[in-house]
Amino acid sequence: MIDMLKAKKAFAEYVKKYDIKNDKIKLKVAHIERVSQIAKKLAINLKLKEEDIKLAELIGLLHDIGRFEQVKKFNTFNDKKSVNHGELGVHILFDKKDRIIREFIEDNQYDEIIKKAILNHNKNVSDIPDNLTTRELLHTKIIRDSDKMDILYILTYEKKETAWEKADLADDVISEEIYEEFMKNGRIDYEKRKSNADSLVGHFAYIFDFNFPESIQYIKQQNYIEKIYNRFEFHDSETMKRYKNIYNKIVEYMKTIK
Repeated sequence: MIDMLKAKKAFAEYVKKYDIKNDKIKLKVAHIERVSQIAKKLAINLKLKEEDIKLAELIGLLHDIGRFEQVKKFNTFNDKKSVNHGELGVHILFDKKDRIIREFIEDNQYDEIIKKAILNHNKNVSDIPDNLTTRELLHTKIIRDSDKMDILYILTYEKKETAWEKADLADDVISEEIYEEFMKNGRIDYEKRKSNADSLVGHFAYIFDFNFPESIQYIKQQNYIEKIYNRFEFHDSETMKRYKNIYNKIVEYMKTIK
C-alpha cells in the first residue's frame, strides 16, 4: 500500500535538516513537489492503474532526495563537480544502516522499481540498462519526463544564479564537440560538457529524450523552449550562431509531434 500523505509528511520532516533559506535548497524542495505532481498527472494521462499512479507520485517525491546532501556538502547541483545525485539518493534511501525508505513507505514490494527509477532518472539514455523489467522501465520513463518538464520550467522562470551558479552565461561558449553531437542526433554526452553553455544545450536536448508525446505537448503549450532561448545571449559570435541553429532544430522537430 502506498500512503502519499505519510510520504509527504516524511519528506517535510526530512528537509527540516537542511537550510531552507538557502536558495538551492528552496528551489529543490519546490522542484520535487512539482515533479511529484507532474508524474502523477502523466500516469493518469497514460491511464495507469491507481497503484502505479501513486507509485509515480512517490518516485517523483524521492527522485532528488540526494540533492540536499549534495548542496550541503558541495554547494552545487553539478554532479560532475561533486557526486552523482541519483546514486547518492539511492544510498540515502536504501543503505542498510539507515534505510530511510521505510519512513516514506512501509511496503517493500516497490523497492526495486523505486531504486531503478531514481538511479536512471539522470543518466544518458544510452546508459540505461537493457535488463529493466517492463514496470521498472515504465516508471523510469515517467520520472525522466516529469523531471525534465520541470527543469525546463526552472530554466524559464527561476533566477539564473540559483540554477547556473552565475548570473549570466554571456561569456560562455558552446563547444564544437557538443554542438556537432547535438546537431547530428539531438542528444549529447553529458560527461563531455565543458561549460554552462554546453549544459544549456543538454537541457534543450531533453526535447529529443522525452518518452511520451504528452510530455512534448505540455512543453509546447507552455512555450518553454522559446522563452528559455530568449533568456540567453552570448558574446562569442560562433556560439550565438550555434545557439540559433540548435533552437531552430528543436522548433522544426517539435512541429512533427502531434
